[in-house]
Amino acid sequence: MEINGVTATQFRGVSRSGKAAEIGLPNLNDVNAYTEKKTDTRESEYKKAIIEQAIKDQSRGKFQNESQGFNQLLKRYVSEVSPDRKGIITQGLRAINKNRINIDKPLDILALLLDGKVKYQDSGIDSPYIEFYDSNGEMVATYSNNGWTMFDTKAETGRRIEMCSIYNKAWGNAAKKSQEAGGCPVSFSESQSDSESAIDLKA
Repeated sequence: MEINGVTATQFRGVSRSGKAAEIGLPNLNDVNAYTEKKTDTRESEYKKAIIEQAIKDQSRGKFQNESQGFNQLLKRYVSEVSPDRKGIITQGLRAINKNRINIDKPLDILALLLDGKVKYQDSGIDSPYIEFYDSNGEMVATYSNNGWTMFDTKAETGRRIEMCSIYNKAWGNAAKKSQEAGGCPVSFSESQSDSESAIDLKA
């Protein structure tokens, strides 16, 4: 999902009790949710893995999000530059619970966190509306009646585009080789049209 040009992922099925103390954390283990996880993997190793994944997916007639392997690799690749969403959200909820106040005017800053800040609004009727920001001032998550929504940072979006660029080129080359060898490859456009969840490089 895209909101004002920013990639957003929504999570449902969490607590919506209306009390900050009872708000459940989002499932950051979900393949579509990113939080900081740096590894010793070199960029050259990632590039090799992306190309290999693209070739494997093309041979199986899958493209981008249609492939579980692609989704898992994308999560690892993007998480290298992700903010510590888990820490920011956990700190934010603790700050709200500690203050335990209702704010009847729009989005007062409730607390400056170690890695960012949290903005909180509670009418006392519906579930509170909360925004979580990283240390760069980018909004990384919100909580409302609809549950949790994660927002990609600029760095995450750039990382996502980088991987898709490498993957798409390798996938296209594999399809061309398959065609030259007399196979029946799935075309780029056909694969994208068959999957609404395929990542758009323009996102």
